[in-house]
Amino acid sequence: QVQLVESGGGWVQAGGSLRLSCAASGRTFSNYVMGWFRQAPGKEREFVATISSGGVNTAYADSVKGRFTISRDNAKNMVYLQMSSLKPEDTAVYYCAQRALAWRGITSTRGEYGYWGQGTQVTVSS
Repeated sequence: QVQLVESGGGWVQAGGSLRLSCAASGRTFSNYVMGWFRQAPGKEREFVATISSGGVNTAYADSVKGRFTISRDNAKNMVYLQMSSLKPEDTAVYYCAQRALAWRGITSTRGEYGYWGQGTQVTVSS
């Protein structure tokens, strides 16, 4: 049974930073692409960042490029999202996700991710 548990969300002023963490269990973590998505009230869940199984390749949504950094520690079964220069429009519930199939490349397509965490709230005040 795959489990993804996010932590690190909270309230921060615009311009500040937060680091989200996601602990994974249930499958061989290093075999799977991981991603971060977010969902603001009244909006669709959208792609934020993705990282390859070995951590070499990453991709970001244009809205966060240069401000957010995704990383992973395969020894600890963890994936992280370092968020800097936060803006009020970054306010959302942030979800960690694991790609359904092993040994695939990075993707921003929500439907390619088969497992999701419960989400962690990030609120950025102006």
